[in-house]
Amino acid sequence: MRLLDLSHVLEPGMVTYPGLPSPDIADHLSYDDSRAHYAEGTEFTIGRISMVGNTGTYLDTPAHRFRDGDDLGALPLERCALLPTVVVDGDGALGADAFADLEVEGCAVLLRTGWDRHWGTDRYGDPEHPHLTGAGAEHLAARGVTLVGIDSVNIDDTRTGERPAHTALLAADIPVVEHLTGLHALPATGARFTAVPVAVRGLATFPVRAFATVDW
Repeated sequence: MRLLDLSHVLEPGMVTYPGLPSPDIADHLSYDDSRAHYAEGTEFTIGRISMVGNTGTYLDTPAHRFRDGDDLGALPLERCALLPTVVVDGDGALGADAFADLEVEGCAVLLRTGWDRHWGTDRYGDPEHPHLTGAGAEHLAARGVTLVGIDSVNIDDTRTGERPAHTALLAADIPVVEHLTGLHALPATGARFTAVPVAVRGLATFPVRAFATVDW
């Protein structure tokens, strides 16, 4: 079995989505300062991080869109771990026709657009980014998918204030993972996808270490 990392690394100053703050990563207790608390030659570091939930590669729960939706503390592992995976290639607006002949029930459907090649540049946040249409999201929800992910800046078209893909998927309790990377290494089918966030009561979105397992 191979493990393929599909996540962006969090680092100070990084930009995930235009307009959102970068994470602040620093020491709460440094190695040097810790020496006063331990025996000679013993030292530790305790770090801290301040960030918005939508940082790096992250997972959206229904509470991200709906006030009464389940949050991270209520997210079942069955919704985000070891999911059979279907990878769909596309660009621009991906509609229902992109999934017409695919068996997706119970699967993580990952949209491989190649947009992650722009990560770290101004181009990444371009409103012309690839996305899933509302009709495409409704089709996937009706077909019983378990999770949907994309390697783009947003699963929705961000040129308007509407968010039909988020709405259709999260209303059906289907988590959304955005800002994936490295999907080019995955086969169309046969992998298993995992993207587990910390279980936090009262938060709707949080970074994940997304990865896939692929048989040799």
